[in-house]
Amino acid sequence: MNAFTDRDAGRPSLTLRCAFCLKLNRLDPERAAERPACGECGRPFLLDRPVRVAGEDLARVLEDSTLPVLVDFYADWCGPCKAMAPVLDEFARARTGDLLVAKLDTDAAPEAARRHGIQAIPTLILFRDGAEAGRITGAASVTELERLTAGD
Repeated sequence: MNAFTDRDAGRPSLTLRCAFCLKLNRLDPERAAERPACGECGRPFLLDRPVRVAGEDLARVLEDSTLPVLVDFYADWCGPCKAMAPVLDEFARARTGDLLVAKLDTDAAPEAARRHGIQAIPTLILFRDGAEAGRITGAASVTELERLTAGD
């Protein structure tokens, strides 16, 4: 079944790559609290925290997700990015099953960063139905993230 069929059926879904075996999996975000497992290796997807997404997978994640996706474009060496980590952890926990919080390392995926017009990090972009719906550049508070995602 493809993403369009899932959307037409009204069933929430998202596609993520397993961090362990690298197999793409279609997941039901309504079952996020049950820690859905990879269909290949059986390891859990932890959707109650930010999920790392590779540059080559970002388009697929955004296109296939029926949930809004908040992407943190960051780099490991960036101080403000590190300061954002606990804020994103808290936000992801609070919105589990309603919104996917993803992280994309701009050093590892410069083409994806260019494609989305990232000129400074951290930059957080909210995507709905694969399209950009809002953006914050610089470190943000939980309140600012709530404002950005209002209506989701």
